[in-house]
Formats: sequence, structure tokens, C-alpha cells
Amino acid sequence: MTDAHIPDKPALEGLEQKWDAAWAAQGTYLFDRDAARAKGRAGIFSVDTPPPTASGSLHIGHVFSYTHTDIKVRHERMQGKTVFYPMGWDDNGLPTERRVQNYFGVRCDPSLPYDADFTPPFHGDAKSLKPADQVPISRRNFIELCEELTFEDEKHFESLFRQLGLSVDWTQTYRTISDDTMRTSQLAFLRNLDRGEAYQSLAPTLWDIDFRSAIAQAELEDRDQAASFHRIAFHRTDGDGDIHIETTRPELLAACVALVANPDDERYQPLFGTTVRTPLFDVEVPVLAHPLAQQDKGTGIAMICTFGDVTDIIWWRELQLPNRTILGKDGRVMAETPEAIASEAGRAAYAELAGKTVFSARKRVAELLTESGELLEVSTPFQHAVKFYEKGDRPLEIVSTRQWYVRNGARDEELRDKLIALGQTMNWHPDFMRIRFENWTNGLTGDWLVSRQRFFGVPIPVWYGLDENGERDHDRVLTPDSAALPVDPTIDVPPGYTEQQRGVAGGFEGEKDIFDTWATSSLTPQLAGGWQRDEELWNLVAPFDVRPQGQDIIRTWLFSTMLRSALEDDRAPWTDAAISGFIVDPDRKKMSKSKGNVVTPADVLAGHGTDAVRYWAASSRLGADAAFDPQNPTQVKIGRRLAIKVLNAAKFVLSFPVPEGAEITHALDASMLTTLDQVVRDATRAFEDYDHARALELTEAFFWTFCDDYLELVKERAYNQADVGQASAALALRLALSTMLRLLAPVLAFATEEAWSWFEEGSIHTAAWPQPLGLEGDPAVLIAASEALIGIRRAKTEAKASQKTPVASLTLRANDQTIAALRLAEGDLKAVGRIDRLELRGGSDEFVIEAIELAPQEV
Repeated sequence: MTDAHIPDKPALEGLEQKWDAAWAAQGTYLFDRDAARAKGRAGIFSVDTPPPTASGSLHIGHVFSYTHTDIKVRHERMQGKTVFYPMGWDDNGLPTERRVQNYFGVRCDPSLPYDADFTPPFHGDAKSLKPADQVPISRRNFIELCEELTFEDEKHFESLFRQLGLSVDWTQTYRTISDDTMRTSQLAFLRNLDRGEAYQSLAPTLWDIDFRSAIAQAELEDRDQAASFHRIAFHRTDGDGDIHIETTRPELLAACVALVANPDDERYQPLFGTTVRTPLFDVEVPVLAHPLAQQDKGTGIAMICTFGDVTDIIWWRELQLPNRTILGKDGRVMAETPEAIASEAGRAAYAELAGKTVFSARKRVAELLTESGELLEVSTPFQHAVKFYEKGDRPLEIVSTRQWYVRNGARDEELRDKLIALGQTMNWHPDFMRIRFENWTNGLTGDWLVSRQRFFGVPIPVWYGLDENGERDHDRVLTPDSAALPVDPTIDVPPGYTEQQRGVAGGFEGEKDIFDTWATSSLTPQLAGGWQRDEELWNLVAPFDVRPQGQDIIRTWLFSTMLRSALEDDRAPWTDAAISGFIVDPDRKKMSKSKGNVVTPADVLAGHGTDAVRYWAASSRLGADAAFDPQNPTQVKIGRRLAIKVLNAAKFVLSFPVPEGAEITHALDASMLTTLDQVVRDATRAFEDYDHARALELTEAFFWTFCDDYLELVKERAYNQADVGQASAALALRLALSTMLRLLAPVLAFATEEAWSWFEEGSIHTAAWPQPLGLEGDPAVLIAASEALIGIRRAKTEAKASQKTPVASLTLRANDQTIAALRLAEGDLKAVGRIDRLELRGGSDEFVIEAIELAPQEV
């Protein structure tokens, strides 16, 4: 051990800047490929780090979950593993585009030419602008603004993560919009295409009318919306009366293709196979049976429209019905009257709706039905769940579009079973999160829609041949050579063609759509690990050891990554999944930007210090939600108190020099170290089980026992150079300090590094994880001495005396085993209690101070 170098007044302030700079200068957290190569895969710990979305600011939830990962990483590093801990930035996607629109006051119009001298009208908050007032700019100008803003966001994110003490290797970073990322993402898709796993289809599509883009099943969320049931009369074609249905979407009446009831519903069994005519539009449609129809909902019979909801799609597909879509991509009723509406009155009614929004069309249809006498009743408004894009503001519609899909097991039982089996090979922390993955996989209703009608993202790398009429031939998909990747089909030319053939008959047309952001993010192991770019690195780190993430994106990020790995490598992409809970506000509501209850971490970190915030995060187990009250962050305050105590206790312990050749000779010292040995075993096991909260709980409890009891018990002996037990006390204090600092290092990254630097060389974060010393001490000695110390303090307090007051005599009674243990610490008890004569009596079931006589005080 080196000589201690201790500041006069240890403090937490400034440690973040000091040690972040030192770690960067010393390369403390760099991935050592040579060491990794020498150790082999078993000696490496690799992390598939979540790439935060670069669309604004980080919030306290990021601090919470990323700290959990860092704690595990630090423990593995101290266990001797070579750590691969990269960081990515999720740049592309709809949130980024919306942020750019709201920040610069612009919107993308791909028909406009590039303006090299364009200056955006705003450089700040332009949220108040209506879409019509946003300045239209070219796609290239728009993408440049996206890149500019995300680059600035990423610099701020890195700065905060450094302040948080994440032990990331900042030389191992990637962006989801870089050329390398585009190449990887496009290559993976082309391999899916070659194997028949990717395909294109014209089909009903969930559509966000604000973003003007298709939305995948995994991106949906239900929100309550007001609605009313409209009871409408359909007319039987045999003239035998009407059939009444109830619907919340009368505006889709023109898109009705059938009525449907449950096959077991005796009320409607005689009608199956017959037809009815629709009100207003006079279109003949069949009455059919399907088990998804609910007998107890409304009148028990429903209209099937193309398309009002996901159930309509199922009915349409399974009953092989025609498609009469009437809503366009702008969310308005299309101008062209469906061919099925043949009557003059029907076409006139449809003309009343053309061009209207869904809301306006609903109102007008209700008015027309009232006039015709076919609207029988409108219910009292009620709340019901409606599908939204998770980042959208208006309900989704369903329109027919041509999109790209990747098979995900929804219609492939073999693939679905493989995904579930791979999930069962992994360790889930906590284990019940595996059930969520399995439920999602079993509940899939359609393949993964990976195309988006947006601008800032990875281009889908295909072109289409044009026929002799200049029309796109969707069966003639042209693909690039892998060596040419990345490509942008709107700019680049397919093999065998020239730019002059773009858009002309017999030539080609480039795909304008981009990949869904999850189609890129699903490849984060490949992006970080050098798949098809750096094969040595890929073989060293893959499959990764852990995927840390939030529980809300099991259905998106975790599932899609599992799918890509299963399709490409026939294995799970990680051995473990560590799932964090949510951060909730004091009212137990999940924090989110949409609710306006998000807490940004900058002020919390500045006000309390990083270690205090890391302690708060570490106090919650994986999968458990944690409340955070910025007005009274109790756990943060406790963490700050602990970090300060670590510095002060270290300074105090290091004030006792350890003599050469010192050995543990005193029973109390051996007892303390033996107790600490068990803490090391239990905390290590907890860390290995991804239970950082338990590891912290055990270590912290011992630390306070050490400070409050053991330090007090032995300090007189440690001070007294003439005491034969002084060397034992000084050595025990130093050994305990070294061990406790290392146990706390994954959580209190800065305070422990600071204290460690006072007496050891190198970083504590690359020091060896503590091992039990193996002393044969009796833990009962420390327990008994601590209890006796508490009793002595209480007796003095009850006697209204200072703790420094000398005691002439004190009698303590307990059971025989406790008395035997106390005799081994008798000298330390007498010293700390300033007791002249200490009498220890056995034979009692209770631990009591029977008598205390204070020494006469000098005047």
C-alpha cells in the first residue's frame, strides 16, 4: 500500500469534472482488443447499449436506466472482464423530423429543388406555427437540418452521460444515419429479401395522417376517445324488414362491404347467406358469419367497412371481401365515388362527403341518415379505446397502401415457435419480462411493416423497372450489389441502367420510402459489433452478454432485434436481457413529455452530485418502477449523505498508518473482517444476478455498522501506539476500507475513485473485485460489541451525561454466549465508553445495562 495523500477538506464538488478528465486521459474504459483477443469470448463482457433518440433532451428516466447498466458493467470490469461498452445515437425517425419542424419552422416538400443558401426562419421554438405556415423546403435541405440538430443533441447527450459517470468507451460510437449504419441496415434487408423473408404487398395499412406515414403494430397505443353509437337501419333485399346495426363510425358507411354476426347467434343464423342494402348508398352487401363477432355488443351484428379498425382487416381478409377504401392518406374522404355506389341518390350522398375530414364526414352522414329516416338512435357519448401512433396526435386510420414487410412469425408458426424458444434460452431480469415477450410474439396479427413514407432515415435499397407505359412494375425489383452500399435510390442508379433512364418507359424508378427506425435499431448489435465490417470484432463480442432496455419497448426494440438475429444467425442476440422499470411522478404516473411531468436531470445532478443520483437509481431493482419527486428527492439526499460519509470515513481510516508486518491479532478486528467477507460473498452473488439494489443494500448496511460501531470501538486502540493491538486495528481498518470502496465503486463512481486515489495506484474501476480474506473470526463478537456500545450510549443519555463522561463502573448482563463474545472486545468497550471497571455477567436472556456509576467530575 502506498502512503496516503489526503485533502484537508474532502468534498464531492468538482469530482465529476476531475475524474471524467482523468478517465479520458488514461483510457480507463477503452475496449482493449489485444486483451480481448487473448482472453477469448469467455473473458469479454459486451453490452448492446440502448441508443437514445436524438430528439430533444434526456430526462431523469434515462439517468435511471443507464445507471443500472453502468453499475453492472463496472462490476464485470472489476471481475477482470474486458468490457465492450459502446454508445449509439438514434438519429432518424419521426420524432427527429417533428423536432426539426418545430425547431426550424419548416416542412419537407420533396418536389422542391435543393437550395444551397437556405436559411431556416427559426432557430428555436416554432411549435406554435401551424403546418400551413411552416416553410416548405427540399428533401435534401430538410435532411441537412435533421443532421445539424441531431448532431447538437448528441453532443449534449454525451456531456450529460459523462457527468453521470457512464464508463462507456467513447471511441466505440455509432449513429443510425451514418454511412456505415446505412450499409449495414441495407445489407441486412437485402439478405432478408434474398431469403424470402422480406416482401412487398398492397394491403390495409395503419396510417398516421399527420406524419403521412404507415405505422407498425408495435408502435400502437390505445387512448380513450369520446364516441357515440349510431343505430342504423340496413334494408333486407327480400323486403322482409330491416336489420339494425350500431356503429361509432357512420362516416365509413360508403365503405361497407358486409354485415357480420357470430355463427352461434340464433337471431341471425337464418340471415347468413342473404344480402341487405346499405342506407344512403343503396349498395347490396352480404350477411356473413365469423367467430370474432360479439353477440353481446350492440345489436350483435356489425358492419364490415374497409377499414374502420384492425378487426375489419381480419374479417376482410378471412372472408375474402372486396376493398372499398374511401379515406385517403390525408385523412379525408376521397373525391372519386366507389364503383359499387351506382344509384343517383347514392352518388349524390357520397358527393356530400368528398373532401371532408373524418369528423366532418361523420357529422354529415348522421344528418343525411336523420333526413332519410335511417338513423334510429344516437347513444349518450362514452369513452372507448382508439388506436394511436405512440408519438401521434390524432387517431390512426386504415388505408390501402403498398408497403415492405419482414416476416415475423405472425403467419409462420415455425418462426414464431423459434422466437419463443430463443427467448427461453436467455436469462431475463426480472424473469417475468420473458412472459411479456412471449405474449407479444403469440399475439402478432401481421408481419412487420418496415417501410415509412418519410424523409430522414435509411433509404430502402431497391428500384423498380418501368413497363412500356412508364408504369412501375412491382414484380421487377432491382437491387444493388453489396459492394455498392450504401445507396439512395432517388439519387443512385441500379446496375445496368443510366441516369437518363430514370422515370422513362422501359427504364427504372427509385424507391422513395425509407426504413422504419426500428428496422435500423433492430440491428444495434450488428452496428456496434462490426457485423460484415469488422469480423474479428464481431466474433469477439457477439452474441452480446446483455441487452439493457425499458419494459415499454420489449414489443419493438427487443422483439425486432431478436427477429433479425433469428433470421440471420439462428440464435438469440444476447445471453441476458436487463429490463428497467418506469420512472413515475409522486402521483405514480409514468413520466412522459406528453404528460408534461418529465424531470430533466441537469439541475438534480448539479444540486446533489452525480453519486447521489446514481445511488437513487441503484436503490431500485430491475423491472420495478421508481417514484421521483424533484421537490423532495429523499433517496438522492440519502445517497449524497452516503457519498460524503465515504470520503470522511476514508480520511479518518487513512489517518492511522499501518506498521510494516502488521497482522490481524484482535478478535474484534477478525470478527469485523469475517462479517465483511460474508457481505462480499452476498453482494457479489447479487451483482452476478443483476440485483444491484440488493448488493447496495448489503454493502451500505455494513458500511454504516462499520462507521457507527466498529470505528468507534477501535479508534482508541488504533490511536494508541503503545497498545499491542494497534497494528491489528490499523490493518483491519485499511483492509475494510479497501474492500468497501470496491464494493461501492459500481454505484458511487466518483467518491470511491477519489478516496481510492489517496492510498492506491491506478483506478478503483480497474482494480480487482474484492475477495473474502478467509480469516477465522467470530461474527458474534462484532454483533455483541455493537449492541453493548448502543446500550452504553443509551445509559449515558438516560443519565443525562455526555458520551465523553467517564464511567466509574458499569454492569452488563446477557446470555452466556454473548458475554463470552464481549470478553474478547472488553478492552475496546472500556476505552470507547471511558469505563474504569466493566463487569460482564451471564445467565440472562435479556441484554441489559444493570448498573452504571459515573465518575466524579472535576470542577
